[in-house]
Amino acid sequence: MCNLAIDIKLRGCNLMNLKVKDISHGTTIQSRAIIVQKKTGKPVQFEITEETRKSLRDWIGNKRLTSNDFLFPSRVVPNRPLTTRQHARIVDQWVTSVGLDVCDYGTHTMRRTKPTLIYRRTHDLRAVQLLLGHSKLDSTVRYLGVELEDALVLAEQTDV
Repeated sequence: MCNLAIDIKLRGCNLMNLKVKDISHGTTIQSRAIIVQKKTGKPVQFEITEETRKSLRDWIGNKRLTSNDFLFPSRVVPNRPLTTRQHARIVDQWVTSVGLDVCDYGTHTMRRTKPTLIYRRTHDLRAVQLLLGHSKLDSTVRYLGVELEDALVLAEQTDV
């Protein structure tokens, strides 16, 4: 769940509503998939790394999930996904188990992780905007916390 959450850069509600068929064809986990975001109603494409695909194959096999099953099914309510609240509790347990503060890390931190790393490496706001499914570049700038200082450092590194 953690690997997939970081890979796909989606909100928790979208992650919890994924079905096996959203990420696979038969027993093959796709390297890329598209879903419609719940908040915006717009499609967003995401990649699934090889390590995550292996984890998902194991998960689906161990849980004996079929293509119409939710990828992360509820243990309480049949034919329903895990709730976003339960997802948050699981993330809090993981964070605590590795000695980090739950006030600093949560489900939304997982959505932000990969885009932040991509931005730091490439400084390509447009690419990050597309990956997050933001319609406005301003939203991506605010989301990443890009500040004037970041822009000035980039300007100082650019000779014309």
